[in-house]
Amino acid sequence: MEGECRASQARSWGLPAGGAGGESPGGDAPLSGSISSSALLQAEVLDLDEDEDDLEVFSKDASLMDMNSFSPLMPTSPLSMINQVKFEDEPDLKDLFITVDEPESHVTTIETFITYRIITKTSRGEFDSSEFEVRRRYQDFLWLKEKLEEAHPTLVIPPLPEKFIVKGMVERFNDDFIETRRKALHRFLNRVADHPTLTFNEDFKIFLTAQAWEFSSHKKQGPGLLSRMGQSVRAVALSMRGVKSRPEEFMEMNNFIEIFSQKINLIDKISQRIYKEEREYLDEMKEYGPIHILWSASEEDLADTLKSVASCIDKCCKATEKWMSGFSEALLPVVHEYVLYSEMLMAVMKRRDQIQAELDSKVEALTSKKADTDLLTEEIGKLEDKVECANNALKADWERWKQNMQNDIKSAFTNMAEENILYYEQVTLVECSISDVLKTMKNSI
Repeated sequence: MEGECRASQARSWGLPAGGAGGESPGGDAPLSGSISSSALLQAEVLDLDEDEDDLEVFSKDASLMDMNSFSPLMPTSPLSMINQVKFEDEPDLKDLFITVDEPESHVTTIETFITYRIITKTSRGEFDSSEFEVRRRYQDFLWLKEKLEEAHPTLVIPPLPEKFIVKGMVERFNDDFIETRRKALHRFLNRVADHPTLTFNEDFKIFLTAQAWEFSSHKKQGPGLLSRMGQSVRAVALSMRGVKSRPEEFMEMNNFIEIFSQKINLIDKISQRIYKEEREYLDEMKEYGPIHILWSASEEDLADTLKSVASCIDKCCKATEKWMSGFSEALLPVVHEYVLYSEMLMAVMKRRDQIQAELDSKVEALTSKKADTDLLTEEIGKLEDKVECANNALKADWERWKQNMQNDIKSAFTNMAEENILYYEQVTLVECSISDVLKTMKNSI
């Protein structure tokens, strides 16, 4: 069983079945070079003031990409190092392309919902064709996410957009909301497709290829309601029991996740407020152009000057709209996606702890001889293999996720900085034009 588990784990991460660089089973001790979790609190990466009105988000020396400035160095197992080299050194041989588009509203006597067209193009041999087209609704995406979590409990599954929205903020079937959700669903499927393990999941393949009747039939398969309820009760019981001795490296992971969650949530909150205030500013500024046009009709001597002011205001509005478009597309979705990722990572850590808690309970029962020792010994052996597989999967996927997060956030803030430079260059030109117009107006008066 142990050999099968190790070989299966190696295949999942593209390693030879013989092992991962000689890593000993269950090697959870942190390597030298990891720093204490107290250094985690010396964070400078997102030097945020607790005062919500203070928008000075970054300290002078802070860099979001210097992840070690607010996290301990994560111990790197041989499996993680080999896996990381594999991701960085191999050429991009993408063979699965997925597009989510054409949202369509459906109204029945029971409900109203939106479906999205999913086009898949692939050169993989396990697919029956090179191109597929299906339609799926949001509930189908939820089903896929649950199946991925069930099959790979300690892998970092990409997050889905929230099912519910804040009442009063936006209508559920508003065009902007539907488009935002479509983009998020598109990112979700492509992140799964780019994952070295999830991309070969059988349920993922069925989601992309099965027609409506076939997909509906497949969704009905699996454990029944009572079985699922039993699993849920068992998971809750293990969560309540807790883990006696979580390995140090996973303690450090958990500390990283908690602080990352606090920082990214605060950035998301501030970003949303900036966007809201800019929207209010733009709406107000749009009123001034028509006012100056109307004013010019009653002031014959100042007509040209007032029209010039109106023209400058219009240019400023267009520059602001362009900046807001870039802000909402380049920064807001990325930041909010990693808010959801932080929640997903907490769930992954909880599932890992549940697996370990189950092992701890069996070992405790064996020690107290409360059950058949032969049966318990066999179960403990299987659970030890399960814990080792879960730990190795999480450690390898953790390194991959951190690298992706680093690249995504760096790209988002770099793009936003470029948008800001362009915006202020345009606004400065408009301000100079307005200044010249006002001087002309003053001289004419």
